Amino acid sequence: MLRTFFVRLSENRRLRNFAERSSLGQSVSHRFVAGTGIPDAIAVTRTLNQSGISVTVDNLGENVHNADEARLSARLYDEILDAIHAQGLNANVSLKLTHMGLDIDEQLARDLVSGLVSRCAAMNPRGFVRVDMEGSPYTQKTLDFVRELHRRPGHSGVVGAVVQAYLYRSENDVADLLSERIRIRLCKGAYKESAEIAFPAKADVDANYVKLMKVLMKSGVYHGLATHDEAIIRQAQAFATSEKISRDAFEFQMLYGIRRDLQQQLVKDGWGMRVYVPFGTEWYPYFMRRLGERPANAIFIARNMLRK
Repeated sequence: MLRTFFVRLSENRRLRNFAERSSLGQSVSHRFVAGTGIPDAIAVTRTLNQSGISVTVDNLGENVHNADEARLSARLYDEILDAIHAQGLNANVSLKLTHMGLDIDEQLARDLVSGLVSRCAAMNPRGFVRVDMEGSPYTQKTLDFVRELHRRPGHSGVVGAVVQAYLYRSENDVADLLSERIRIRLCKGAYKESAEIAFPAKADVDANYVKLMKVLMKSGVYHGLATHDEAIIRQAQAFATSEKISRDAFEFQMLYGIRRDLQQQLVKDGWGMRVYVPFGTEWYPYFMRRLGERPANAIFIARNMLRK
């Protein structure tokens, strides 16, 4: 019921216009979205870099309607990479395959993403493309896509995947990706999935996250642990200490605008920290769809509006 409510809100043009113009809407967007254009994302990236935080930049959008929109999305990522390289920023990029036209033309999506990965491989220092995970209908296709790209000459280590700990299948997915030394971003998962394919209880999701986290930390491959959960972060730190895993052998990852105090503390304590920085004109539908996928996020975000 709540999911349907938020999805309908995401499609309401009048409410979108109000939200994008109102002070409350701008407060939300400014806290959690860098802005609407590349200069906004680059400015935020530069500020975060100055405080010792790495960045992954994401142009908001998914499920484009035609090939021209997909090509435009890829051109924007080319411009982002231009800016990252020209300004010597410590940043990589994240993208969704449906934003690159996966639902329109799979070969087009392959060509566009492969072009961006090749571009990153040729950069000095080399760049990196994180292929974000979407809902379960895209899981297998996305992982196959990443593995195919990673196997291409020159692409090894330049493209990575995302694994969602709430899916039952994720332990096997981690093993498959590690067999090819593919970098993984481990998150809990934000999409609404059925109990047939995902752990319904938070405690089980957390337990699986910690289990997979330890596998990644001991793998010898550089991975990202995406979580704002302080209890899990403490477990990761304790595990790294007990297993003599270097603090620069992996990184913590968080969302822009959430737990900035914790982000700064981790950097101060010598842990790797990367912040996901989204930007783009589609912030309102993006924001509402995230709430629709998992309405509990509304409470989480409201709580973090009051935090530093």
